[in-house]
Amino acid sequence: MSTSTVVVDSLATGVEITADALRLILADGREVTAPLAWFPRLLEATIDQRNHWRLIGGGVGVHWPSIDEDISVASLLRTS
Repeated sequence: MSTSTVVVDSLATGVEITADALRLILADGREVTAPLAWFPRLLEATIDQRNHWRLIGGGVGVHWPSIDEDISVASLLRTS
């Protein structure tokens, strides 16, 4: 396996958003945090829009319907 390949065995079970960060809580106990600035749609969204999310694909990602934003666990693990 290449060192640039990420294998994701974990699924998201929850999401927390602060004024400046996005945190995904993973089923295996890990937490992945990234600056909100990496996600312009979330950064510009209202608090209500940020808090209106749902897990997609059984936890492979998160979707925010009111701002049409999708973020995958794999993408956060690759960039964190």
